[in-house]
Amino acid sequence: MDLSVINPILLLAALMSAATPILLAATGELVVERSGVLNLGVEGMMIVGAIAGFIVAVHTGSPALGFIGAAIGGAVLSLLFVFLTQVALANQVASGLGLTLFGLGLSALMGQSYVGVKPPRMADMNLGPLSDIPVLGPILFSHDAMVYIGLLIVAGVWATLKYTRAGLVLRAVGENHDAAHALGYKVKRIRTLAVMFGGACAGMGGAYISLIRVPQWTEGMTAGVGWIALALVVFASWKPWRVLLGAYLFGGITQLQLNLQGAGVAIPVEYLAMSPYIVTIIVLVILSADKSRAPGSLGRIFHASH
Repeated sequence: MDLSVINPILLLAALMSAATPILLAATGELVVERSGVLNLGVEGMMIVGAIAGFIVAVHTGSPALGFIGAAIGGAVLSLLFVFLTQVALANQVASGLGLTLFGLGLSALMGQSYVGVKPPRMADMNLGPLSDIPVLGPILFSHDAMVYIGLLIVAGVWATLKYTRAGLVLRAVGENHDAAHALGYKVKRIRTLAVMFGGACAGMGGAYISLIRVPQWTEGMTAGVGWIALALVVFASWKPWRVLLGAYLFGGITQLQLNLQGAGVAIPVEYLAMSPYIVTIIVLVILSADKSRAPGSLGRIFHASH
């Protein structure tokens, strides 16, 4: 065992990259749940986004177009959930689970001929002199564009929910859809847009795994990240900045366990692999102890009165 091989600067830099897929997926799901909809299909949308983005990037040679394709793929798949829950008024929990199973099967079918193919590499952003700052440069200013886009999405969601009329309407629909409907707000339209935004974010999170974190296609490669994103939203009490902290915690522990494996720590690999999930859940349970309540209409079916 040689812990000296773990470079703390590189560890912290890798943390931001490792956190990005779960950050994107959880932020999208937070918007969905603040609108009063519970979509358990995050894992399915992520894996479809992973293969959709991979296919687009491979055929166009552009990772940026790959992420756009992944966002569209995730959003289109989310429309299936919209149809089931907002049009057919099906149970949201069952529909979300079905979406995950459908997404896993569809991605396996789409990805059959892409196993072993290498996607084009996304270059890190050149932030000039910022990248050359000792310590902070490699940690904060030496990443690909999606790391920063993920942070901008979190900041945008926070500002929208807190300071804009659109955010106020979204929260009103999530708290009491009947009252919002009585005031003239289009509940189903608002929820459809929220679910599509969540699908797009989940799709980009999946594509980050297949194009940057593990630049190849492997069936089922999201490996439960979508479920952690779902848990993260609840434990973060539906607050964007807590989602950011939770994602970085998960990314940090994930990266640390990989480094510990590389350093030859005498702990079974399976225990190390479990550690990010266990530590994240424990810390987030502690964080959520302020009993912040869920949106009032979360998971409830909306029947428009005629």
